[in-house]
Amino acid sequence: MNTEYLCKRLLCRICILMAIVAITSQNSYSQPATGSAGSNIRLNQLGFYPQGPKIAIVLNSKSEEFYLQTLDKKNVLVGKLKKSVRPGLNRSFTDIADFGIYNTPGKYQLYVPGSGYSYPFEIKKSVHHNVAAGAIKAYYFMRASIPLKGKYAGKWSRAEGHPDTNVLIHPSAVSDKRPAGTSISAPRGWYDAGDYNKYIVNSGISTSTLLSLYEDFPAYMKTVNLNIPESGNKIPDVLNEVLWNLRWMLAMQDPEDGGVYNKLTNAEFDKMEMPDKGTQPRYVVQKGTAATLDFAAVMAQASRILKKFPKQLPGLADSCLAQANKAWAWAMKNPGVVYNQDAMNQKFNPKVITGGYGDWNFKDEFIWAASELFVTTLNPGFLKQVNLLPDTNMPLPTWSQVRLLGYYTLVKNSSAFGAKAPAELPEIKRRLLAFADKLVNGADETAYQTVMTKSARNFGWGSNSVAANQGVALIQAYKLSPDKKYLNYALANLDYILGRNAAGYSYVTGFGSKTPMHPHHRPSVADGVVDPIPGLLAGGPNPGMQDKIRVPSTVPDEAYIDDDRAYAANEIAINWNAPFAYLANAIEALQNQLNTSK
Repeated sequence: MNTEYLCKRLLCRICILMAIVAITSQNSYSQPATGSAGSNIRLNQLGFYPQGPKIAIVLNSKSEEFYLQTLDKKNVLVGKLKKSVRPGLNRSFTDIADFGIYNTPGKYQLYVPGSGYSYPFEIKKSVHHNVAAGAIKAYYFMRASIPLKGKYAGKWSRAEGHPDTNVLIHPSAVSDKRPAGTSISAPRGWYDAGDYNKYIVNSGISTSTLLSLYEDFPAYMKTVNLNIPESGNKIPDVLNEVLWNLRWMLAMQDPEDGGVYNKLTNAEFDKMEMPDKGTQPRYVVQKGTAATLDFAAVMAQASRILKKFPKQLPGLADSCLAQANKAWAWAMKNPGVVYNQDAMNQKFNPKVITGGYGDWNFKDEFIWAASELFVTTLNPGFLKQVNLLPDTNMPLPTWSQVRLLGYYTLVKNSSAFGAKAPAELPEIKRRLLAFADKLVNGADETAYQTVMTKSARNFGWGSNSVAANQGVALIQAYKLSPDKKYLNYALANLDYILGRNAAGYSYVTGFGSKTPMHPHHRPSVADGVVDPIPGLLAGGPNPGMQDKIRVPSTVPDEAYIDDDRAYAANEIAINWNAPFAYLANAIEALQNQLNTSK
């Protein structure tokens, strides 16, 4: 992702035999040799729900039939292949194997004469439970300021990295009571991506997405045990993990004026080494409008969720809301403070060349923060200070475009507004459904039968997060209007991430038969363990090659390489894992509502 544009090219690790590891009791399979199972049949490598859709994509087929078989090759279903209406992005048509009518639990494979066998998969209830939990558990492995003990981390245990109890005020971040060089303490938090720095802007959308996962599906999320140090403390584990980052975020606010520092960082990226080896000085760097508004939004959202746990977290909800209000006040006084790292480096030393997360337009951040503060306080004054509908666009959420996060919050909490409901709310609901309709329309004509594969424009840096965020948008639409097409196409994008794609990978480390083994992720490279840390979503196909590592194909959805130097296609990031974690867990929570109709 963009945190590594300036990272130096790194030496390639020695290629190793792929192996699959699960966090808990997940089913896993040995990686077949190249050219054998799975090479021409693309499907969700974990499996399918008994009552849900079941689609596989067959490449280069010379047959008209497919066979669903047990692992000892006994046929249980014979089906007809159907040619895709449109070719894929490589201009070739595919064949579609639809076996949704078969619902007997078990372990299976597909066989197509002339094309071979698929990877093995399961049909069972809660088929995504382990990968859904693993996507959240991945954040535990991204924690700063704590040793990861074997009891929780298994073979990925490691020493504490970056305690961040002696963080310096960078000259760009000075205030009256915090001159340059002042030391503050800001421990905890998550490492952002393949690097060891912590960024408020990217943390904001990541933390909010996990908070929304609990807010939207509280009953289900109370059942998800992650085996982290806080497990069993009567707080759902997804919130336990969120709290590790939330408490760091609170330390990133200047207590005097309410502004929030953009990031806590080294001046330069760490080497490709374990986090405890990183001993460079750490700084908090310049306050900015984007960081401060993102902070305000997250704290307002956290306040209304955490107030449900007054005994376990006494006073924290009130503190979060107070800090949110203070951040909002700072942003209203400073509505256009851009974090421009190049300009900053011309004025101050040391120069900082880690990820910028610079943004130039704050309309979306104001909408998001105002929406969260309104929902938490029911004070209409927040919404009156922003233009909720500045244009007709419905942009998919990213770290630099958070408007829809505000819309999601307004829509799902609208029953509590009464006479205070904003006049724009009916139009926001209409636009959200129209956006979802635009996503799904024509998806059934594509070569892979997914929303993600409708357009080459979806395949840039962090393309897998596009697939995940599309899925989140469809879940939001389904919660607003119970049309099964939204839910089924959200599941189809989950299938895409887990193997029903042109590259033939399950893009989540440790889950599937063919997974990334060499993500651009410092601990996974430096820890001496063959398998990468599990539960991490790789960036995905990106023909841009900004890292100068050549991908096997420049066809947009094929432009992926499993190479730890390839940060443009194979880095991991907390803002990519978050929508994937939301999507996978939401599908698990809603699995009994799935069916084979679109």
